[in-house]
Amino acid sequence: MTTQVRHPRASLRVSAAARLGRVAAIASRRLGLGGGGIVGGRVLLALAPDAVRQLGRERTVTLVSGTNGKTTTTAYVAAALRTAGPVATNADGANTRAGLAAALSHGDARRVVLETDEGWVPWLMTQIPGITPVLLNLSRDQLHRHHEVAHVARAWHQALQGTRHVIANADDPAIVMAALAAEEQTWVATGTRWTMDSRVCPRCGGSCEHHEDDWRCSACDLHRPTPQWWLEGDTLVGEGHRVPLELSLPGPVNRANAAMAVAATARLGVAPEDAVAAMRQIRDVVGRYDVFVSQSHQARLLLAKNPASWAESLKTVITSPDPVVLAFNSEGVDGRDPSWLYDVPFAGLAGRPLVVTGKRSTDMLVRLEMDGLSDVREAPDAAAAVAMLPPGAVTVVANYTAFQEARKVLSA
Repeated sequence: MTTQVRHPRASLRVSAAARLGRVAAIASRRLGLGGGGIVGGRVLLALAPDAVRQLGRERTVTLVSGTNGKTTTTAYVAAALRTAGPVATNADGANTRAGLAAALSHGDARRVVLETDEGWVPWLMTQIPGITPVLLNLSRDQLHRHHEVAHVARAWHQALQGTRHVIANADDPAIVMAALAAEEQTWVATGTRWTMDSRVCPRCGGSCEHHEDDWRCSACDLHRPTPQWWLEGDTLVGEGHRVPLELSLPGPVNRANAAMAVAATARLGVAPEDAVAAMRQIRDVVGRYDVFVSQSHQARLLLAKNPASWAESLKTVITSPDPVVLAFNSEGVDGRDPSWLYDVPFAGLAGRPLVVTGKRSTDMLVRLEMDGLSDVREAPDAAAAVAMLPPGAVTVVANYTAFQEARKVLSA
């Protein structure tokens, strides 16, 4: 076994705890228990509760958070920063306290990118002074464990008091309200696509009125700020640059993620053109957008976890006539209440073969029938669903646990 060198920013106790955490993570993976990063982080924090504060010292740390797009945007930011040197990140998506600690304990890269669960943003802000947040969006997500959007926005606003700089989505009222607490902001216009969760002003409770590329509250002075970066079709414009976003990941949502990442990394000295070239190399993110090839099908897997992300995924799907599998569960991290399916527009899937699967496939069948989609078949799992469709390309859209099950059966 190689000797671990003491982390130069941490005490001997934290360095020893980090080593034991890594051993625990390796053991968890070898035993097939999974969650190695989380296990390692829990061991580290149990032995050294102040590990995150110590391991974050004298490092340039970027925090990425939002309801949707965290994992992909984190991957984009990390890829861009690697053009200038080593980067530490939680690429496995472990984005709560233990996962954040584990990511900081691996290696000694000066630059760190941390995907952070919305609920853990205030805590992480207190642990690492000088951290730069990249704030993507806020919408409804698993209300059995997350607060309403306005509650999260207010918690972020309080946490950001005194923060020097934040990169923020100018098109999301909840993000704007939170980001205004920082001393400086870089505003990025990612395009308004989902407004159902931003019709009520997060500051005063008044009505937020959306008009094309603009929005403002009718009762207070909260309004869309002037962006420094914005999208013109497939081109990102800002700070004297016009950069075509020729990405490997599909759809407008990934152009929005890339726009946020470019704005963040430009502040850290990475040329936008170099950042986009690095992002272009990313073809899947922790299974998202993976393509599973069999003798007769090429099945691309998309993760959709709440109304906004389902709507975005369906916009990507309807750009082609390919058959679609919809996999839907309602357990654990999925959230137990599936009623939000009625906020998702499924009518655009008309005219193509559809198969549903998952433990709550009946809910999906009823929802599709409400949108006039009644010629839909049902399958026991994602592999069987794909096999029922004509040979060729297929898109599988799944929520959290259905996504993991689909990865398993499609790769078998």
